[in-house]
Amino acid sequence: MSHLSGKNFHIIIGNTAVNVENMTATITDNSTFASTNGVPDGDIDGDVSCEGELEFSLKEFKKLNDQAQTAGSWKDLAAFDIVCSGSFGEQSEKLELFGCKLKISDLVSIDPKAAEKVKRKVPFYVTSPDFVRINGVPYLRKTDTQGL
Repeated sequence: MSHLSGKNFHIIIGNTAVNVENMTATITDNSTFASTNGVPDGDIDGDVSCEGELEFSLKEFKKLNDQAQTAGSWKDLAAFDIVCSGSFGEQSEKLELFGCKLKISDLVSIDPKAAEKVKRKVPFYVTSPDFVRINGVPYLRKTDTQGL
């Protein structure tokens, strides 16, 4: 049986296809249990967030830098949707992250003894009430975003 791997994914940021060295995205859901007299008694709906990090070679980073230049600066870049889709054999996966705002963290890390490409890390956080969809299924309930 064939299995899907990171090699099988295609990443689109806004309208630009990019190749990443690494990508992570983490949802934090602060929902928790309720308790009465120290005994679990249902649950409490909490706030949610999603953030992650993209790692690029300098060649791929240039694609984003060109967009930042067109916008005027990195801080002027509008939020992007990020779509990660992959398929191999019978397996497929599609993750959609909406309204991602980009930042730069590791601007440079140079190791003269290392035989690897220079990379740039670009953290992001999700800003849209559309939030995240996993294979077309929204993470949030319709009532969570009602009126937003």
